[in-house]
Amino acid sequence: MPAVHRPGLRIGSGVTIPESELSWRFSRSSGPGGQGVNTADSRVELVWDAAHSAALSPVQRQRVLDRLNGRLVDGVLTIAASEHRAQVRNRDAARARLVDLLAQALLPPSPPRRATKPTHGSKERRLDEKKRRTDVKRLRRAPHD
Repeated sequence: MPAVHRPGLRIGSGVTIPESELSWRFSRSSGPGGQGVNTADSRVELVWDAAHSAALSPVQRQRVLDRLNGRLVDGVLTIAASEHRAQVRNRDAARARLVDLLAQALLPPSPPRRATKPTHGSKERRLDEKKRRTDVKRLRRAPHD
């Protein structure tokens, strides 16, 4: 299989992470593989330093750091893939996960919710329910002479 030249990892909205910012680690996978499982380093870890990436603008960097806060360790994002037997397929899976994760993190924030007043009907239903509860509690009381 010929080597495929990839200039970078394309994320939507005009962001492309250069290959030089991605680093890979390989280890033995615990997943499927038969006899080859003891010899093949098919588990893949993709490491990307989000805090120091030149591919992101300052606004995009802050958005990524805020939204992926729970997944980052010192601004570095690590994605592991070991569901396939072949290292190449696990590399592609890790790349796809990084693209999905960053595409979600880079989405602009949703507009704030506009506050609305309760409708006339909802006010009436609330008051009716309060009256019903009052009557129930009144019936539970001891008779008053």
